[in-house]
Amino acid sequence: MTERLFEGADWDFHTLQRITDACEEVAKNDLGLDVYPNQIEVITAEQMLDAYSSVGMPLFYKHWSFGKHFAYHEASYRKGLMGLAYEIVINSSPCISYLMEENTATMQTLVIAHAAFGHNHFFKNNYLFKQWTDADGILDYLDFAKNYVMQCEERYGRAEVERTLDAAHALMSHGIDRYPGKKKLDLRAEEKRAGRRRQHEEEVFNDLWRTVPAGKSKSRSALSVERRRKLLGLPQENLLYFLEKSAPRLAPWQRELLRIVRHIAQYFYPQSQTKVMNEGTATYVHYRIMTKLHQQGRITDGNFLEFLGSHTNVVFQPEFDDPRFSGFNPYALGFAMMQDIERIVTSPSDEDREWFPDIAGKNDVMGVLRDVWANYRDESFIGQFLSPKLMRQLRMFHLHDDPEERAGIRVDAIHDERGFRRVRRELARQHDVGYIDANIEVVDVDLSGDRRLILHHHVIKGAQLNETDAKRVLQHLADLWTYDVALIEVDANDKVLREYVVSPRPIPAAVA
Repeated sequence: MTERLFEGADWDFHTLQRITDACEEVAKNDLGLDVYPNQIEVITAEQMLDAYSSVGMPLFYKHWSFGKHFAYHEASYRKGLMGLAYEIVINSSPCISYLMEENTATMQTLVIAHAAFGHNHFFKNNYLFKQWTDADGILDYLDFAKNYVMQCEERYGRAEVERTLDAAHALMSHGIDRYPGKKKLDLRAEEKRAGRRRQHEEEVFNDLWRTVPAGKSKSRSALSVERRRKLLGLPQENLLYFLEKSAPRLAPWQRELLRIVRHIAQYFYPQSQTKVMNEGTATYVHYRIMTKLHQQGRITDGNFLEFLGSHTNVVFQPEFDDPRFSGFNPYALGFAMMQDIERIVTSPSDEDREWFPDIAGKNDVMGVLRDVWANYRDESFIGQFLSPKLMRQLRMFHLHDDPEERAGIRVDAIHDERGFRRVRRELARQHDVGYIDANIEVVDVDLSGDRRLILHHHVIKGAQLNETDAKRVLQHLADLWTYDVALIEVDANDKVLREYVVSPRPIPAAVA
């Protein structure tokens, strides 16, 4: 008779080790997963709230906004207005999974299967995480960042450090590179170079600013437009990178803080593009592992029913007219698509063979899924693998709502071949960061005049910026640049739709 992993709801650390070993056996032998070494940590509810407040990172510098988030989440949790995640997993090597101590033994098994093997495999093998993250160096870099911020607070004062971090956080979503460079990010090397990488940058910086006339009057000695844009690397969509390299009055420690924030923003960049895939992968993996453990008799029928109750809640998708509806649940959509791919690979219909000739009937479920997990992001995954059968099952349709048209809301795609392709294309577009994130870039600097920084927002389908939010963020940008900042919103024909101009606030004497 197969030995049970545990009896009842209680567990200890020896139980967690047995659970981890059993999950690993299924993950590697049955599913063929390739994972980082695992590190399991058990935390309290308060520690989980603390992790919530600092975007789920175990080592993070201090900032007042994290305390604000902690107070909000704690109050909501104590009042019963929100639950807590069963786990948090860190994309690092070793891969750290934080488990709630309140979890039952069954829930710990589910969480280990989900995080320590599902997410872990995705982190290690998906091409976006390979391009943009450094799992081996992130923990050391976070430790460096935390200590560096503390040193800056001691040397320059907490208020001045917070002022810089406030501005950097406001620009964080525009502090990323969207296209891979020649070199893979190496955070350990970044940490070692922190004190000695400035020489070449300062030479270029000085060459740029020595030509700037002292007054506001224009001078013939000013750089040509081409030379100026070349030295500044324009156009530039990574605003934090531009400020770090080119802002005229930032101190070296402030530039390093901007660098820290943009490296952390870059670390999270793949996660925003793979929410459906990442959660779908982890949910599919935990379902397969838990089912196998039940078949082996290593967990009881009661344990399996407890698991199914939690799993069902995770993949629940409210209907469009349900008050709880807020879009597609990434767990539900991701898991449904993984199961649908399994069906197409093993038992395809004629329709499946027409839509998916490369995988239909291939009879290698895990081979196909591992390839999908490695080579796609949400946009391309949905655009490639969302099937007509699943669209019918989820009753998907597409609405057209253009405020400039008087016809009102129109059902634009229904369940025919043309409609299926339209629904799939539109749903994929909703997960395309190039479409949903504002495309803002620095285009020029008026070096020979008032040194105004000029940015363009390329508006897509009339989606302009919220005026209040735009002015608040531009204020932070102007404070870092220390001169006026102009943001011009333009359409596809370069027609100017709106223009914002913001001046910097006075620089405190301690910083100036």
